[in-house]
Amino acid sequence: MQLNDPAVWTARFRAVREHSLALAAPLSDEDCGAQSMPDASPIKWHLAHTTWFFETFILEAMERAFQPFHPAFRVLFNSYYNGVGEKHPRPQRGLLTRPPMAQVRAYRANVDDRIAALIGSGLDGEARARLAALLTLGLQHEQQHQELMLTDVKHLLAQNGLYPGYLAGPLPRALPGAPPGWVHFEGGVTAVGYEGDGFCFDNELPSHRQFVEPFDIASRLVTNGEFLAFVEAGGYRDAAPWLAEGWDWVCTQGLDKPLYWQRDEHGNWLEFTLLGLQPLDLERPLAHVSLFEADAYAHWAGARLPTEAEWEHAARSAGTLPGTPPSLPHPGGDAEEDGHEAGLLTQMFDHCWQWTSSSYTPYPGFRPAAGAIGEYNGKFMVNQYVLRGSSCATPAGHARASYRNFFPAGARWQFTGIRLAR
Repeated sequence: MQLNDPAVWTARFRAVREHSLALAAPLSDEDCGAQSMPDASPIKWHLAHTTWFFETFILEAMERAFQPFHPAFRVLFNSYYNGVGEKHPRPQRGLLTRPPMAQVRAYRANVDDRIAALIGSGLDGEARARLAALLTLGLQHEQQHQELMLTDVKHLLAQNGLYPGYLAGPLPRALPGAPPGWVHFEGGVTAVGYEGDGFCFDNELPSHRQFVEPFDIASRLVTNGEFLAFVEAGGYRDAAPWLAEGWDWVCTQGLDKPLYWQRDEHGNWLEFTLLGLQPLDLERPLAHVSLFEADAYAHWAGARLPTEAEWEHAARSAGTLPGTPPSLPHPGGDAEEDGHEAGLLTQMFDHCWQWTSSSYTPYPGFRPAAGAIGEYNGKFMVNQYVLRGSSCATPAGHARASYRNFFPAGARWQFTGIRLAR
């Protein structure tokens, strides 16, 4: 990985950075400063933290006569890097009414100009390689936050009784899909993990062999209509299909439906989307369910969730590839894969992250990078489950068969869905 063409790198850097600002453009400054829950961050914080990453890990280490844009930002916008120093408490990010959005935009512009100057500064070969690696990670990191910006603002707007849309316009109705089917795989020894010369995150490494028994995996994702049958059959009132911790979770929180579902005064089902409150589309893939809900539905349906090795083996064996994420950030619609007849493996990418039954643990031989940058993934390998694929909010170019997303079992504000296995 080399910084061979400064103009290309600068253009790529600025394109990613400008896209983050474009995502914030439909929002007011008030929207950008609010935090709806501890797991979600204000849009203003996302814009500042991604800038902090470039300032802290690149400029501070490589810029001559480095001076921080603002000394306090080192603490305010540190997320979880203990090796860097103190952090502002995550649940209190919404209390940061200062700096205002105008200063955050000035912070971004300042760091962007300094990064561009560093790219074109004529570094020696070793420094160029180091800068290229850090820029690549920083841009991938910012694109991950672009996905979080969409899901976090969706959760924020859903708390408002006006149910305002992030985007305007109705959500088009999905075309009827094929009936659910099963795709069989013989199993055997399979390769798991990233294999290639491009970028991957450290938790995708090293590639290793794993044995899987013969299995079937569903040809498509579970739809809203199929999960509605579970809801209306009393699935949230019957302990039988639930894990013990999941049933406690349901009872403690008084849950009876997925996160963004509700009924109107006539009893019709609605779903809050980034386009505001919409009629529940029974043909679209189900989204925003927890591992607990996914596992309960799978047991109710006489199936189970796939392991992450099964999911990756199926994706590789079937030759499924990521497409273009939909123009509207909602599962289904214009990102549908070609061929919807039963028996084909579809909707592996670009719709919903898919829960697996696999705990998020290191692969054999995993080694995090040295220093604070090594805190990126490895220290979260406890009490979380792996999700595979990608969602309608995942930036183009991010999805791949080896990508490992991870969340606690009760998380459901991301675009998380269900693919069955047996």
